[in-house]
Amino acid sequence: MPRKDPVNWMLSEAIDSLVRAERLRQQFFSLQSKAGLPEPCWEPPIDVLETDEEILILVALPGVDPDQVEATIEDGTLVVSGRRVLPAELRNARIHRLELPQGRFERRILLPTGRYAVSRFSINGCIVLRLAKSV
Repeated sequence: MPRKDPVNWMLSEAIDSLVRAERLRQQFFSLQSKAGLPEPCWEPPIDVLETDEEILILVALPGVDPDQVEATIEDGTLVVSGRRVLPAELRNARIHRLELPQGRFERRILLPTGRYAVSRFSINGCIVLRLAKSV
């Protein structure tokens, strides 16, 4: 088995780390515009699954009330948006670590062409959007 050149290996690892860091930065801290004013916005991670009857989209939003999440279809794109805020009883607490993103979130998911009836429920910290296919 050939040995890896340490300089090329280190450079490759450094570039991979920069790419991962940039992807995370874009995912969590991209700027979106709302009413013309830039507002920090983060993108929650998702899983998209499809059957013959429906598309299921699991959006990782622990601590977010499903009724406070907006889901609309705009030009074939599902737009999931809302806001995560600290519970009122924690707003004056001393923060030791805050890893879950707070504030406005928005995620855009391109959908296959079709008509859908959207419903939602929450399970295990995820909000599940069920897009039933209409014929």
